[in-house]
Amino acid sequence: MNQYIKASVEQPINFYSGGQFVASETWTHMKRNMDMFVLIINLNQTLYIEQNGKQFTVQPGEILFLIPGQLHVGFADSPIGTSYYWFHFTFSSPYSLLTRTMMDSEVKSLRSNMIPVDNETCATVLLPIHAKPIEAERIHILCKQLFDVTKANYYNTLHAHYLATSLLIEISEQTIYHHKTISLETAAERKVEMIKEWIRVHVFKKVTVSAVAEEFQYNSDYLSRIFKQTTGYSIQEYIHLMKISKAKELLMNTNETVKGIAITLGLTDEKYFMRLFKKYEKMTPTEFRKSVLPNADE
Repeated sequence: MNQYIKASVEQPINFYSGGQFVASETWTHMKRNMDMFVLIINLNQTLYIEQNGKQFTVQPGEILFLIPGQLHVGFADSPIGTSYYWFHFTFSSPYSLLTRTMMDSEVKSLRSNMIPVDNETCATVLLPIHAKPIEAERIHILCKQLFDVTKANYYNTLHAHYLATSLLIEISEQTIYHHKTISLETAAERKVEMIKEWIRVHVFKKVTVSAVAEEFQYNSDYLSRIFKQTTGYSIQEYIHLMKISKAKELLMNTNETVKGIAITLGLTDEKYFMRLFKKYEKMTPTEFRKSVLPNADE
């Protein structure tokens, strides 16, 4: 049975420590029972961890939360070189564990109130015990920033607590989005999933709303309406978000110029691409690259 954590982050979480583990030999997780949460973000290989009698096989790219007061232990070996990020933290207020049915209710409530109307809604995170985040690079960026802060010896010690809170919020946002799409109840929702996949596959081409409508043989206005109702985004916004996400991957993982990345993404106007990137990320592509790769020349 899937389980989730519900907690308030109206006050930042208490971040204690974190780092990257790399196994220098065949490795099995130690047996222990801690008084704080542990977040594991698996980078490679497979982890085998039992928690409170339930066995979790954590694949690369997946995350696992270990709950305070629950015994956890490795139940199988992982090979040399196994690596994952880990974080120890507690919430500043009580938390609760949700069943899948309870999580469905939480997400349904959020979907019926797209604009939060009170502080409790705004300040709540919903976290899966075990899941694979959709946009892993966003989580990895926050992890690296958090590591940098913990080593920087800041005078203001709250910085790490707020960054760690941002990390949980990012995981929560991706979890809520994913939860909306795994139970497709209507023909419209199924159609929207097909559209999203088509946009993802064609992200490196010039994708327009009219091209999507033509591909799926629907009126543009009708298609835009059901897409917005199902996802909370217009088709055009979703196209932009997909292109910006790919742009960030290219900025982090290649030496391609900003102009070259724009062309790769089917955006022949470099200045338009820069304006679009800044609209969604609040910084230019070059500023983003330097924020994650401090030694970058561009």
